[in-house]
Amino acid sequence: MKIGSTRKKIEAALDTYRSRLDTIPDDLFNVTPPDGGWSYAEVYSHILQSNIGSGIAIEKCTLNSCVPTSKGLSLLGLLVLSFGRLPPLKVKVPPAIAAKIPVKNMSKEETRNMLIKCRKKINEVTPLIRDASPHRRVKHQRFGMLNAEQWLKFILIHSKHHLKQLDRVEKKLQSR
Repeated sequence: MKIGSTRKKIEAALDTYRSRLDTIPDDLFNVTPPDGGWSYAEVYSHILQSNIGSGIAIEKCTLNSCVPTSKGLSLLGLLVLSFGRLPPLKVKVPPAIAAKIPVKNMSKEETRNMLIKCRKKINEVTPLIRDASPHRRVKHQRFGMLNAEQWLKFILIHSKHHLKQLDRVEKKLQSR
């Protein structure tokens, strides 16, 4: 997939997150569904923090502030990036990531600001990817060593995945 095309699809996903945010009733934004799982706010917290962190990983790859390596993707990483989607399984965030980037309930205003920050980071780093060495990689907890272009693709895949999670939260809260 081309870098420009991936970026446009990420922007479209972020537009969807932004427009959906406006449709979520304020009184339900921080409500945990009856049978558990994340609230809307926690989904937004997770995806936006993750995307910003992935943008920082891209930055490290493009600015050569990571060590070149011949290590590559894990088998799971290869499958996810090849098929362009995460497996249809519910997976908990790895403890190391959960400790580093804890999900939190936040206000809709904080969420709007994080959306802006996320978009800004992606817009800053995407133009740098073309000149990045494919051997400069940063470790992803489950997918192995990703280069800048792979991190960008991960942002798209992960963002699309969590849009589906927002649908599940909505269904659970409607049935309460």
